[in-house]
Amino acid sequence: MKGNWDDAKGKLKEQYGQLTDDDLTYTEGQGDQLVGRLQEKLGKGKAEITKMLNDL
Repeated sequence: MKGNWDDAKGKLKEQYGQLTDDDLTYTEGQGDQLVGRLQEKLGKGKAEITKMLNDL
């Protein structure tokens, strides 16, 4: 994940109100865990989540 993660978190929380700060916790090298949490919370596939994050 590159860029300003705080801005991306804000956009995701606006778009998906059910997401919390805990859901969007990202630590360098733990991108797969973030994707997994978002998949679970949003009910979307890995490819869709990855594209969504890259588009931010």
